[in-house]
Amino acid sequence: MARKRVHEIAKDQGVPSKELIAALKKSGVEVKAAASSVEEQVALDALKSASAGNGAAAPAPSAAAPAAAAAAAPPTAAKPAVGEKPVRPVRPPDGQAAGGAAAAKKKRRVVIDSQAARRDSGPQSAPRRPPRRRGGRRRRPLLEEPRLGPHVEPERPPLKVPSGATVREVAEIFGVGSADVIKQLMTLGEMATLTQTLPDETVEVLAEALDRSVEVVSAADEVSEAPVFDDADADLVDRPPVVTIMGHVDHGKTSLLDAIRETEVVAGEAGGITQHIGAYQVHRNERTISFIDTPGHAAFTAMRARGADVTDIVVIVVAADDGVMPQTVEAIDHAKAADVPMLVAVNKIDLPDANPDKVKGELATQGLNPEDWGGDTIFVNVSAKTHENLDDLLESILLLAEVEELKANPNAAASGSVIESHLDPGRGPVATVLVQRGTLHVGDSVVAGPQWGKVRAMQDHTGTHLEKAEPGDPVEVLGFDGVCEAGERVEVVENDRKARQLAEERAHRLKTEQLARRQSRRLTLDEVFAKASEGELNELNIVLKADVSGSLEALQDEIAKLPQDQIAVNLIHSGAGGINESDIMLAAASNAVIIGFNVRPLADARRAADREGVEIRTYSVIYKVTEELRAAMEGMLQPEEVEQAVGQAEVLELFKASKIGTIAGCRVTDGRLVRGADVRLVRDGTVAWTGRVGSLRRFKDDVGEVTEGQECGVVLDGFQDVKVGDVLEAFETRQVEKTLE
Repeated sequence: MARKRVHEIAKDQGVPSKELIAALKKSGVEVKAAASSVEEQVALDALKSASAGNGAAAPAPSAAAPAAAAAAAPPTAAKPAVGEKPVRPVRPPDGQAAGGAAAAKKKRRVVIDSQAARRDSGPQSAPRRPPRRRGGRRRRPLLEEPRLGPHVEPERPPLKVPSGATVREVAEIFGVGSADVIKQLMTLGEMATLTQTLPDETVEVLAEALDRSVEVVSAADEVSEAPVFDDADADLVDRPPVVTIMGHVDHGKTSLLDAIRETEVVAGEAGGITQHIGAYQVHRNERTISFIDTPGHAAFTAMRARGADVTDIVVIVVAADDGVMPQTVEAIDHAKAADVPMLVAVNKIDLPDANPDKVKGELATQGLNPEDWGGDTIFVNVSAKTHENLDDLLESILLLAEVEELKANPNAAASGSVIESHLDPGRGPVATVLVQRGTLHVGDSVVAGPQWGKVRAMQDHTGTHLEKAEPGDPVEVLGFDGVCEAGERVEVVENDRKARQLAEERAHRLKTEQLARRQSRRLTLDEVFAKASEGELNELNIVLKADVSGSLEALQDEIAKLPQDQIAVNLIHSGAGGINESDIMLAAASNAVIIGFNVRPLADARRAADREGVEIRTYSVIYKVTEELRAAMEGMLQPEEVEQAVGQAEVLELFKASKIGTIAGCRVTDGRLVRGADVRLVRDGTVAWTGRVGSLRRFKDDVGEVTEGQECGVVLDGFQDVKVGDVLEAFETRQVEKTLE
């Protein structure tokens, strides 16, 4: 017979795929998933053998057993008839008694024990009673104290301290006085008041000094623990799978989803590029699939950083004529980090230069091996333009969902996650919510992080107004008092008062955490070896960005050559281009350090790095990168040149002078510009030139420096290719001693 997929054979035979997989494995056939292909006859034989083994009848009890049991039963005395008096046993005459002479001298007392038959018949010797004293009182036995083993003090659970706790709160949790905490802080060289917020690292050092075991809990950690529910199996019903479409720009993600939904979403978007996250539903064979279309991966990374788990399956879309691109690799990295099953859709196969086999080879290097090559990743060749193989794509998605066994309780209090949120001028704050458990009704009081509200209206992706939303349904919710952040958890509470109280507590918690984050940083290279020597850190996570792919490959090779005996260098993501906000969120979620080679962080990325406490190190010489990594890992930190930002200016206009050349008309946006200072020219996030400020004028006068908010004319020493929109970053370098503290 021909080879067929396991789920097709199971569907023909009317049995679940898991039962057929178990039968095949029992018969010695190795099957990885329900999409694997086997011989149909082999599968049928395995099913027959499994059914024959399960259908064997148990041996019937022997008919002679009751008779034997009756024969073995001890004879019982006949009971007296109703109304008759029981006959007392009569003592035999003296002459007939055994030992008549002894019986004549002393009368024997016969006791009938009616409970003898109920006792265990085993040979158990009753404990001997102590002898009587002459006075008639028995001696009391000596009490022996039980032997106690070595005293083992039970291990106390760690104390949970909220991130951003004040000195007074830490003292209350530790069970010590506030004066003791302040005194301990003074010994550590830090002065603090009762209401001052303490960084997480300081709390851990205090706990070690006061002999306490602590666990610093952030608001995100508490939210991630909330979705664990213990529902009975009878209350669970099947829910639609949540599928996220990811891939490189212009590879046809929204067009593919548009072809599946048979609507015209792309026609209404600016330039044909997705401008926001769309959540839609598709019906297939009486089953529903919820799709999430993401613009890039910033929202997906933000959800992961906040601990949200909204995606069940990720579909990686790759254009057959373009192949694997940087954002494709980034999408695969994020899906692997979130531990979500992946499915690859090779799009645009209708084009003349389409090459699906090339795409398979490139994705195999990323760890996604096709099934026809012996791997376990499903590849589907599709065309969003001609609608080719779209049915196969939906069948593959439903197959993965069947293996995952996605269920939810629709009768519980509703909860879910925010997919996106924006401020509509006419409707106010609008949040796209994916319901994951329970049923959301209009009029419910909801809370999402620091925002709360009452559901005033709900509608689906087609604009239809809804009265309720069940598990797996993405809906737009109106009624929040503010704009929610993507990834925040939404919960239904009893009333508005409870929702307002929870939102205010969450807002206060986030404010204190932000204060604590400003006072501490996540991880720097100076702390790596110190923590590794104490056994607290075994690997260093790095996000690597470079200006071109050639420099990126060279840096990866140099980092791979570093000795990794004590610390393993884990390169969680690498790519070409400027450092963006997505890199910052990925580093914050993975506790990583960002290393940039000839690239600079964008304005939004710099603000996100300050907010999240992520360290960014930029270099212009490749061996400086490996030298500092080696020094950080080995602990041999030598004095280094540290760069300190002086100011930043933006080029607004250009002027030409015959004797001078190009004069850049600038406005100082941060700090100050100094004549003769080192300066770099940044264009679109990439360093275009590094040199010195040759001339600095304000109006017609030469000046030594220009402060923030003022305009000036700048001539760069030896560089004329200046363009409007370029950014000038002035900096100075100085020698600083490295320490491991």
